[in-house]
Parts: sequence; structure tokens; C-alpha cells
Amino acid sequence: QLQLVAPGGGLVQPGGSLSLSCVASRIMFSAYTMGWYRQAPGKERELVAEVMWGGNTKYKDSVKGRFTISRDDAKNTVYLQMNNLKFEDTAVYYCSARHWTMTSTNYWGQGTQVAVSS
Repeated sequence: QLQLVAPGGGLVQPGGSLSLSCVASRIMFSAYTMGWYRQAPGKERELVAEVMWGGNTKYKDSVKGRFTISRDDAKNTVYLQMNNLKFEDTAVYYCSARHWTMTSTNYWGQGTQVAVSS
């Protein structure tokens, strides 16, 4: 189970920042690559960032230098710090857990709306 921590997303002005947190339970957290996906209306779901056990990370090109993904294995928590938000970052954001032996996501969080608008 993955649970986004309230308040999570929300409305933010361009250039602003938001932080998302997702807590995992009833899984062997260290065995999972944790990630953040987003889906905008009418668009395909896309991987935003991913962090493996040990801290190795990957980012979608458009968020590099602006977003930071991290994990705290002791707290079974994955974070996404989003800075310098842009209009195109508007989407529903989901946390994900993918077992390191798998190529597809095994667990999804409930999702939270991030809206970047003036």
C-alpha cells in the first residue's frame, strides 16, 4: 500500500515550490524502486522521477534541475521536492513502487492534483 501524505499537492504559482510525500506499508520497502508519475488531462501517464535502494536516481529530462526525488528507508517514505514549477507541471501526481526484479509498477498511490497557475 502507498499513501500520499496530506496536504500533498495543491495550487501553486509559476516559479513556486511544492513537496510531496508518500508512505509505503506492508511491503519490503528496500526491495522496491520508488517513483513519481504524473498524468495531465488528455495526456499519457509519464514517469517523472525514480529512486532505487541506495539512492541512485533518474529524472524526466524536463524536470532535471528542478525536481528532487529522495527516499528514507527507515520511514518507508519517498519524497518529491518540486521547485521552479511551470504550467506544464500541472497534473495528477502518483507515487509508485516497482520491485527491483520487475519492469512495471506493482503498487500505486492514490494520486494528488498539482496545479500551476497564476
